[in-house]
Amino acid sequence: MLRQVLLSASHSDKVKNLVETAPVTRGLVHRFVAGEQAFDAVRVTERLAGEGLFASIDHLGEDTLDPDRARATRDAYLTLLRRLADAGLARHAEVSVKLSAVGRDLPGDGPAIALDHTRAICAEAATHGTTVTLDMEDHTTTDGTLAALRELRADYPWVGAVLQAYLRRTEADCRDLAGAGSRVRLCKGAYDEPPSVAYTARADVDRNFVRCLKVLMAGAGYPMVATHDPRLIELTGVLATRNGRTPGGYEFQMLYGVRPAEQARLAAQGERVRIYVPYGDQWYGYLMRRLAERPANVAFFLRSLAGRS
Repeated sequence: MLRQVLLSASHSDKVKNLVETAPVTRGLVHRFVAGEQAFDAVRVTERLAGEGLFASIDHLGEDTLDPDRARATRDAYLTLLRRLADAGLARHAEVSVKLSAVGRDLPGDGPAIALDHTRAICAEAATHGTTVTLDMEDHTTTDGTLAALRELRADYPWVGAVLQAYLRRTEADCRDLAGAGSRVRLCKGAYDEPPSVAYTARADVDRNFVRCLKVLMAGAGYPMVATHDPRLIELTGVLATRNGRTPGGYEFQMLYGVRPAEQARLAAQGERVRIYVPYGDQWYGYLMRRLAERPANVAFFLRSLAGRS
């Protein structure tokens, strides 16, 4: 119930205004968001690299309906990639891109515009020797995102995909994308979806995550296991051994600000660990989805509002 309330709140302008203007919110945002500028993302990436961690950086923003904003988002990624390269951090970081942030929902040629913008980001990433992952959004965009992925992989075969375990279709998508050279981030999913297309019970989502993980680990691609769940982390190690994978043949991915001690522990054991680092001023929707994912995040938020954290 709480998860549904928070996900609904992510679309409420009234709640958005309340949260954005609350003085205590800034501390919470800083826990999960690197900052508002490219140099903030570079600074966090440099710190993570010093700790043996990698980064996947997301310039926050989605559902863009303004062509100028879509171009500005593209340009923000281009600037970020150049700054990472200038700082010697390109091999420690990639970028994650939401198609809706670069124009997919624009009237008329939105999908083509988004594809062109993303292709420019991929070209810049290739120049600096790094990669791009296409973030997945709600289920209505899955087919379009996978179609864009196929287009981009024709020129940039290293473009990563994201699949969400709460969707009923995802095991089949994993089979389709488990081929050689295919980079696939498997996560649980964080959007409010109808039962007709998504598992809604936590246990069912977990079971489907396991089924999907088995497919990816047994395949010829590169699994990127996005989870903070201790059971799934342990299972990933078991499946890696069973399928003859060693660290570097897969990776763990975790969110910035969530379980940093576990991130450090895995890296110290020789695992490849990549942190999803968001930055930018469009942080509201991202924050609400993070709160919806983990009760501990909600408790932290409430303590902040009460002035005790």
